[in-house]
Order: sequence, then structure tokens, then C-alpha cells
Amino acid sequence: MTTSPEATAFPTLRSPRGPVPPAAPPWNPQRGSAMPSHRYRPAHERVGIPAVNARRWPSRRIEQAPLWVPVDLRDGNQALAEPMDPARKRRMFDLLIAMGYKEIEVGYPSASRTDFDFVRHLADSGAVPDDVTVVVFTAARADLIETTFASIRGLTRVVVHLYTATAPVWREVVIGRDRRELRALIEESATQMARLAAGRPGVRFEFSPEVFNMTEPDYVLEVCNGLTGLWDASPDRPVIHNLPATVEIATPNVYADQIEYMHHHLDRRDAVILSVHPHNDRGTGVACAELAVLAGAQRVEGCLFGNGERTGNVDLVTLALNLHTQGVDPMVDFSDIDEIRRTVEHCNRLPVPGRHPYAGDLVHTAYSGTHQDAIKKGFDRHARLAAEAGLPAGELPWAVPYLPIDPADIGRDYEAVIRVNSQSGKGGVGYLLATHHGLDLPAPLRADFSRIVQRAADDSGAEITAKELWELFEEAYLAPADGPLAVSDWRTAQTAPGVHDFGGVLRGAGRPPVEVRGTGNGPLSALAAALSGAGIEVDILDYAEHATGSGPDSPAVAYARCRVGGSVRWGAGRDTSVLTASVRAVLAAVNRC
Repeated sequence: MTTSPEATAFPTLRSPRGPVPPAAPPWNPQRGSAMPSHRYRPAHERVGIPAVNARRWPSRRIEQAPLWVPVDLRDGNQALAEPMDPARKRRMFDLLIAMGYKEIEVGYPSASRTDFDFVRHLADSGAVPDDVTVVVFTAARADLIETTFASIRGLTRVVVHLYTATAPVWREVVIGRDRRELRALIEESATQMARLAAGRPGVRFEFSPEVFNMTEPDYVLEVCNGLTGLWDASPDRPVIHNLPATVEIATPNVYADQIEYMHHHLDRRDAVILSVHPHNDRGTGVACAELAVLAGAQRVEGCLFGNGERTGNVDLVTLALNLHTQGVDPMVDFSDIDEIRRTVEHCNRLPVPGRHPYAGDLVHTAYSGTHQDAIKKGFDRHARLAAEAGLPAGELPWAVPYLPIDPADIGRDYEAVIRVNSQSGKGGVGYLLATHHGLDLPAPLRADFSRIVQRAADDSGAEITAKELWELFEEAYLAPADGPLAVSDWRTAQTAPGVHDFGGVLRGAGRPPVEVRGTGNGPLSALAAALSGAGIEVDILDYAEHATGSGPDSPAVAYARCRVGGSVRWGAGRDTSVLTASVRAVLAAVNRC
């Protein structure tokens, strides 16, 4: 085997050469790496984790959707190499409205003229439906708060979202204030917001202690409870306390403990909406959000497909469709996932990966032969049970192996569910021929043809399309009916009960045309007898036929497995006449032997 140029680069990697830890079991010979892991402190040494005497979240279930708040137009937008222009921002906003989101963060008006103008556009154009609340974002600075309130003039349902980083590292490195000084700064900004919102009952408040998950729990509670009182929160005008995992540093259970602590200790709990905003630095943003909801969160901020700084915000698509798979209405509509994805890709100018949960091009696709076989059997069973129950297939409870949801639920068809490459088996080959060309191959023929497909896939190294499958099948099983041996001008007749005659002219294979005749208990046995009379011994071992569609003009396909001399081969025939298709199938098998 020739070594590829890429392979020669691998030896430059530093393979772990440290000792095997003394306590390691014999089945685990992993060695210490050269990476400086000692430089990093675990989460429990970086932030005080609240003591939880009796965790409640592990035994809970999510039985209803939280309030989803997409932040694509603010947090997602600021993470783009090329932030959205007004046209793309409006297209994203309209998509979010169409999907059913009722609270949408639309911008950071004091950060740029583009954001300010977009909020003014929403206010002036009447683009915001009466039941939708817009959220605007501001830092704790007087001039920025003034600009933010100027941007929302004329909007009737607004949340003004105040944020300040509260974690010790941020207080020391970025803000330069201690706990007392920072709380005073936050309350000064909150007082200004209350003054500017006076007489505007449609304006509510949100506070985010940024990097909540790295902040002392007692300090977060102190600040949040102070704002709840300062803003005089009530059940009919609740305050939102949004607790971000701005940079993930711990396993999701730690975040759940932090959220449950706040859930049980916040003042005026019936006047507080507990919100979360997980990021995905450890790749566990979805798990953090789901566990946070179990722990008491009522509201989740995130982005469609997980766009955002670094590894992104939590993915609202995955979260919502995870609920869908549990029989819980996500309260937003993903019934046309491809159009949603196209719009988001256009607005963000970022592709959604092919393996992205639920929405990627490949997530409902099986290449593995065993997976394909299970999916095909699952589809067949689903269709049968639906027919027996007298229900449309889309109404029957879903239980198909390897497919957590019915692709039709999100606007996908079944065309790409099974695809064929060198890893595929007879199940996938048979499925594609059936769905695209109406061929229902007998099981032994599926196995026979899959070997042909395997060779083609190995030779090309590429995926075999449904069109290419048909071409392979046609070349291998259908085309041989036309030579080298052929029977022309043939005819059959039933001369008595259970007695059939076959006659025709045998041509080809370097022999002069010869008239052949034979008799048997059916047309094909009579054909075999006629060929035997010409010195071609044919034994028909298996036979099957079916229509490829509905209606009188639908072609029929016949399959015949024949022994000719010492060889056994399959052949196939296709014609609007079942009899013609069957004769061609036998001749194809004879010519392949």
C-alpha cells in the first residue's frame, strides 16, 4: 500500500509517553500527555458551588416548553464576521415571527447606528405584532441607557435588558470595582431605567449578571434581589433575571445546581421570570439548558442553529425539537426546516453543517447496511400499522429504528433517508430501487445485486445515486435479454387445461436462426422446453413479478433465477406486458450464464 503524503505528517504529533498511572486497571494503558493541564483549575476551585441538600431537578421531567427568546439579532449578530445589514436583519426578524417566537431580542441600540436604526424601523413600520415583545440590550452606563430608551419610542411591548459582568475575574481585570462598588453601579443604572420607563406599563426590565456561572452565588442573589425590589416587580409586571453560562467551565449538573439554588432563594419568586443563557464552550450548551429548565428556569435565550461567540449560543432548534421527540409541543414551528435553514444561512452567511441535529442534510440519512435494513423494515411496519388502524401515516405514533423523528414532521421527504456507498448493504439498495424505480427485488436478488453495487462503490470511492443504481441494475439484469441469444416472433397459447405451447425463432450466438417449440405447464416452462430442444438446458429455479406502479399502463417487472449448464444467474425483464417481461427475464438469465 502506498503511504499518502498526509500520513507522513502524523509522526510529528507528540504521542503520550508519560507513565501509566499506578492505579490504572490493566485494561486501560493510557499514558500521561505532555499537555499542561495543571495550569487549569476545576470549576469548584474557581467559584463557590451552592450546597444543595436535596436536589429536585434530577427527578423532574420537562412537560412544557419554556419561553424561547432568540437572540440572533443581537448576540448572534455580534459574532458574525460580517454583521447583518438592515435587509438581512429584517428577513431574520420576519422568520422568527413566522416561526411563532413571542419575545425577540432585536439589538443593542447604543452599540451601532445600524442597531439603533433597526429598532426604529421596527417601531415606525409596524412590523411588530401586538402579541410580540421586543428586547433591547444595554450596558450599565447612563449615556447608553438614554440611547436605548430613545430607540424604543413608540413600541408598546418592550423589555430593556441591562447587563454587567459580575464574576471576580471580570470585576478585577475589566471593571476595576469590588462587590460593593459594582452593586452600586448596577443599582444606579437600574434606577435610571425605572425613571425613563415611568408611565410606560408596557416596558419591563431584565438583568443579566454576565458570567453568572463564575460568580459567587451569594453575590448574584444579593444583586438580583436588590433589583427585584428596586424595580418593584409584581406578577403582572415581572422582572426577568437572566443567568448566563457566558463561558462554560463545568459539567451541566453544576449549572443546574446553580440555577436551582437561585430558583429557591430569589425574592418575590412569583414576580420573577428565571431565564438562562447558556453558551457552548464545552459542547454541552443544550444539556445545560435542559437541566436548567428542570431546575426551575422558565425562559431560555439562544440562537437558531447555535450561532454565537466562540462555539456559539445554545441551539434553539435542537432544544425545541428535542421536546418534540418527547411528545411535548415546542410552541414554535419547524415544519419547513429547510426553508428556515436557508434563511438563517443567508442572514448569517454561515453554513449549517450536514450533521447538525435535525436540520443537517445528512441527519436522516443511513449509509450503513444494517441501519438501512432496520429503517426499511420500520417504514414497512409503520405503513402496515397505519393501514390497519385506518389512519394517515402522519398521525400514527412514530417508532422507526434509527429515526428519532419522522422527517416529514419538519418538511423533509424520505428521498435522502437511505443512500448507498461502499458501507451499504442489500437493504439500502433494495429500498432505493423500490422508492425511485418501483422495483421490489426478491431477497436473494437484492443480495446478488448488492455485490455488484459494492464493487462499483469500492472502485469509485463515491456515493452511488439512485440513477446510478438503476443504470447498474439495467446493465446487469435487464439488458442481457437482448443478446447474445434472443427469441423473436414468439407466441404462446394454452392448448388444454394446464398445457401451454411456446414457439418462436431463436437467433444469435453464432448460430443460424432456428424455429423452436416447446410445451409445459405454463408459458415459462414451455419456453424452457423450447430452449432445451435447441440444446440449451434451462432450469427455472425462482420467479417473481410485480407492477411498478398503479394503472393499466404501468410497466411490470419479472425476475427469474435460472440454472443453465453449471451456472446459476438472475435475470430481469420489464414491459407493460407481464408475459413479455417474464420471457425477457428468463432470456436475460440465460445470457448471463
